[in-house]
Amino acid sequence: MSELCPITLKQAQDFIKKHHRHNDPPYGHKLSIGLAEDGRLIGVVVLARPISRHLSDGYTAEVTRCCVLEGKRNANSKLYGAAVRAARAMGYRRVISYTLPSESGASLKAVGFHVDGITNSNKNGWDSPGRPRKKPVRYPTGRKVRWAISWADLPDREAGGK
Repeated sequence: MSELCPITLKQAQDFIKKHHRHNDPPYGHKLSIGLAEDGRLIGVVVLARPISRHLSDGYTAEVTRCCVLEGKRNANSKLYGAAVRAARAMGYRRVISYTLPSESGASLKAVGFHVDGITNSNKNGWDSPGRPRKKPVRYPTGRKVRWAISWADLPDREAGGK
């Protein structure tokens, strides 16, 4: 049986570096949560401020990474759910995350996220002439799907609606 556990950013970064399919670990966080099975870490989720400054309103948090060992059923949903509950407890009103178009988003849907938009393709990542940034080694270029969940939607669900 798996259970949630507190972890440091360093522990999350080490896990992501070793196990994530297409992304490098994030640099910072507000909070990281682990999922352990028999005392062994099987997954991590990292919650941070939104990477896009246009979405950083002080009340929106972003799941910047969710990474789980292959074959661990429902582990992603468990971690996304924990991140949403933690964000809500911290006073955030909305949580966003991104997937590649080739990913189904099933774990996000299971928690209550909905598609909130599609990003533009940017081969240089977050780099721009006015704000130069080094592109991570493992960084998927191309469009991404933005997912969101806000508390305004939750009371209806909790009451059995929708």
